[in-house]
Amino acid sequence: MNINWLPRAGIILNKPPGIKCLLLLQMRISNKLILFPVVLLLYSCALTNKHYLPNTKYMKGQLQKDYGLLRKILEKTHPSLYWYSGKDSMDRYFDFYYSAIQDSMTEQQFGWKIIAPLTEKIRCGHTSFGMSKSYNRWANNKRFAAFPLLLKCWNDTLAVVANLNRKDTVFKRGTLVTSINGLVNKELIHTLFGYMTKDGSADNVNYLRLSNNFSYYHRNIMGLSKRYAVQYIDVSGNTKTVMLPLFEFPKDSSQKLRMTAAKKMTGREQRQQRLQEARSMAVDTVNNTAVITLNTFSSGGLRRFFRRSFRYIRKTGISNMVLDIRSNGGGRINLSTLLTRYVTRVPFKVSDTAYAAVRSLGPYTKYIKGRFINNIGLFLLTRKKQDGKYHFGLWERKFYKPKKLNHYGGNLYVLTNGLTFSASALFCNAVKGQPDVKLVGEETGGGWYGNNGIMIPEIILPESHLRVRLPLFRLVQYKHVKKDGHGVMPDIYIGTNYEALVKGFDKKMQVVMDLIKEKNRTLNKQQIIE
Repeated sequence: MNINWLPRAGIILNKPPGIKCLLLLQMRISNKLILFPVVLLLYSCALTNKHYLPNTKYMKGQLQKDYGLLRKILEKTHPSLYWYSGKDSMDRYFDFYYSAIQDSMTEQQFGWKIIAPLTEKIRCGHTSFGMSKSYNRWANNKRFAAFPLLLKCWNDTLAVVANLNRKDTVFKRGTLVTSINGLVNKELIHTLFGYMTKDGSADNVNYLRLSNNFSYYHRNIMGLSKRYAVQYIDVSGNTKTVMLPLFEFPKDSSQKLRMTAAKKMTGREQRQQRLQEARSMAVDTVNNTAVITLNTFSSGGLRRFFRRSFRYIRKTGISNMVLDIRSNGGGRINLSTLLTRYVTRVPFKVSDTAYAAVRSLGPYTKYIKGRFINNIGLFLLTRKKQDGKYHFGLWERKFYKPKKLNHYGGNLYVLTNGLTFSASALFCNAVKGQPDVKLVGEETGGGWYGNNGIMIPEIILPESHLRVRLPLFRLVQYKHVKKDGHGVMPDIYIGTNYEALVKGFDKKMQVVMDLIKEKNRTLNKQQIIE
């Protein structure tokens, strides 16, 4: 049984004829006033997209100007710039990558060769760079030439999950790759990780990023090759090497496929699909189990979804719940807190400390996207304390109690992995160790000791227009753990299973369902004896 709660349609209020006419007149006038700037904006965007050239190079002086500005903003406003890399180390990194700007570069080169490895050294998963809006508009719906194999990555292992070249009979699902272009797996993964952000030393998130889009990271970091020397282990256990050609997609194929798929779906169906992708609930009546998949804390009408889901669980007497947050990268802390209230057995706090380094983005305000709302937020929500930091007192002081209405107190299994990040890691920390609650799977990507976020605007570099995310608050978790850089650890560890990878089934979910079945059998036996 699948349950996908949908929001109600909006309510249109009836108004007297005179007021209705007045509103229509106001709408017509305002629409005419708004229409011109909107058309102008769309026209300028179209021109920007049409004339954008990705191979345009920025002069060395322009790049140094952007880099110097970025350094000043990070040093002044980032709350945890020296949390895992000390000031002396960060100063060396800043100087090293500044000196690496030897000549003019394209936007892509500047981003991946300079900004990406710099932000990785901060070891903050919320401090990452993105290409400019013009680049993203230009790249939209394009499919680029790529390394032809889609690989699952864990530890020092690379296994084929798909092959872009369908005519290739060598690299099938499950084939183990041992090196690419002379770099053995350990060296290759270590190199790629040097350009990918994370919280502390929680590498698990980047194993999954590589697994989800190996070709993307390999192309941007290592560059393209006309042919790739790929070493692998064949079915007999022998090591062999094959030269694989660069894979190039047919022109316009991806855009045609997207347009065809969009035409087949109505607007209502598309909205329902988006909701389903954000969150869903299924019920296994045989095992008296609800499975809630929650992929975000940012969208999907979650308040209503939580309310209806937990009410249904209470009314039907469901005693087992699997909460799958393996693809939940976080979002709004208040929604993460709300979910925690539905399942927690004890009162909890969101954080021990939550503070910003500044109370204003000045004198760099004009380079920050959403500068007005972020400056207002910093001013209204924080107070300076004796440590010189600007504290967000709400998260530090307030204890949240379990919900009384539709509270769930049964067996709870929370599925986690490296993509369980930010607000999801806060949820995991709050419920970990409570009676009848088990975290199952892998270490979260979000830091266990704490992370940075709450408000995360973007720095827009004025010359290259590259964007760098800037978390404004450091948040230390309420439950004190050692600051060793790890994510929240599972109670039951289930790593990547090679057999499950080859056969295409969900090993973690299978283990949890087996645990639930065994618990149900034990309970039934006890009831029979009684």
